[in-house]
Amino acid sequence: MVGRLERNKDLLQVAVENTATRVGSIASIITTAVADVAREIGELVTDGFEMRDAARAARHAEVERAVDPVEQEKLPDDEQH
Repeated sequence: MVGRLERNKDLLQVAVENTATRVGSIASIITTAVADVAREIGELVTDGFEMRDAARAARHAEVERAVDPVEQEKLPDDEQH
């Protein structure tokens, strides 16, 4: 027959094991969430860099296409900017 002390020890052991398992699961969920958030922030920043570079390239292309006003008068009407 199992004594009261041994039953309480078994109950405490199961409770501690269950708690440890649940805390581990919660920690894993949090770790995954933090990693996902970090990845999304990184992609957002990367998108920002790409948009900045595209805007810079567009400005550069616009400057390259700019024609001196005197030269523009010599161009046919469909080529003037």
